[in-house]
Amino acid sequence: MRALLVEDDLTASRGIVALLKAAAMVVDAVDTGEEALELARLYDYDVVVLDLVLPDMDGYEVVRRLRAARVETPVLVLSGQTRPQAKVKAFSVGADDFITKPFDREELVARIQAVVRRTKGFSQPSLTAGPLMLNLNSREVTVNGRQIHLTGKEYAILELLTLRKGVVMTKEGFLNHLYGGMDEPEVKIIDVFICKLRKKLAQAGADNLIGTVWGRGYVLREPSAAANRHGAADTLAAEAA
Repeated sequence: MRALLVEDDLTASRGIVALLKAAAMVVDAVDTGEEALELARLYDYDVVVLDLVLPDMDGYEVVRRLRAARVETPVLVLSGQTRPQAKVKAFSVGADDFITKPFDREELVARIQAVVRRTKGFSQPSLTAGPLMLNLNSREVTVNGRQIHLTGKEYAILELLTLRKGVVMTKEGFLNHLYGGMDEPEVKIIDVFICKLRKKLAQAGADNLIGTVWGRGYVLREPSAAANRHGAADTLAAEAA
């Protein structure tokens, strides 16, 4: 999961970044509304965590401009304002959730996970694809009820593929998600991660979940869809023979 944090208080920003990274999120942090708007338009974030008080514009204006630009990334507002009117205004301009400061650290992480699930169409903290199940809260992965052990990068790739099931993800997109533009390795490292991930899934009984789209990237599909494509390919091969 990749988050954009917009917070001009350096101490608060560092604390939130550390908290989100400890929850296995990739975090970009900025301290102005203009920077937030630029990054949110350029990159595919899972959530924007936004303070209302910024040096160049208020958080309401940031949300309003994001929605006007058709950026649908969910926005969780952080604010020291406790008046109901502040929440009403935030929701009216397009925010998805609102937490008042000071906040409980575990609640913040839980609320981020919940808003991402809701906006991606998942009401429960688990994702499934055939025999595969991911628990977004505990980060446990099981196949037919049997737990499989993944590295942090392998889990992040599988989570992204499952959240965007049926959507082709480019290798550059994976790099951006995993490293956030910081010390990125060569793009071929994604092929290595995918190879290891496929092997672990296959050993657990989940073959052919991750498909290769040549020249574009990788996609996770339901087993039935994958089977249909393999069957069609076999039929064409047989007819050609």
